Amino acid sequence: MSFLTSLQITDNMHFAIIAAGEGSRLAQEGVKLPKPLVNLNGTPMIRRLIDIFVGCGAESVAVIVNEQMTEVREYVENLKINVPLHLVVKSTPSSMHSFYEVSKTFTSGKFVLTTVDTIFRPEDFRRYVEAFAADESADGYMAVTPFIDDEKPLYIDTDSEMNITAFCDKPFEGVRYISGGIYGLTPPALTVLSDCIRRGVSRMRNYQRALVEAGLRLKAYPMGKIVDVDHQADIVTAEEFLNSGN
Repeated sequence: MSFLTSLQITDNMHFAIIAAGEGSRLAQEGVKLPKPLVNLNGTPMIRRLIDIFVGCGAESVAVIVNEQMTEVREYVENLKINVPLHLVVKSTPSSMHSFYEVSKTFTSGKFVLTTVDTIFRPEDFRRYVEAFAADESADGYMAVTPFIDDEKPLYIDTDSEMNITAFCDKPFEGVRYISGGIYGLTPPALTVLSDCIRRGVSRMRNYQRALVEAGLRLKAYPMGKIVDVDHQADIVTAEEFLNSGN
């Protein structure tokens, strides 16, 4: 069975991109373009993600940008793709709040959310989406990576069946993975998200802890190497990674 066919027999799959950060570190290092428009091998990061999502059979794609990102907003508004593209323009205090705003565009079924600076190989992502689409028992699939590139990584603890048991700020004995910043979730996760907003919870990692506390079954999916683009040097690292065969 082909990848696309396997997606077509599941519930609708929606995709979303959080592109609402300021990208201040890149700007301080002399990068003039807003982070979502930074090119990797000649393609803006945000367009690269959208193309990957459409290639995975997306039912819809949603993007959130902050109110100051006029250049990014105009870029997204002028994109022509063959699936519904929802643009949310709103400044938020955290990525969790951005997720809440963009989640209002979801209709039904499963959804995958990522930040705009999360760089992965398309083939690795397709396998991840296929596994998530096929699993009817899990409430979520969190992409994880053994490659620690983040300045403040979120460490993942699992049981023997790769069910996530904890999200940890500090490494622990036997730790193998950190969060890859790619979140595949189902409608019950939105109930937890609304409750987190109501209770004043902040930060995406605390929301993920709330998912575990609520009893949702989250699977850790090893997706190989994932690179975050936070600094100018990361652009070169990301391009070399995408161009390598390893």
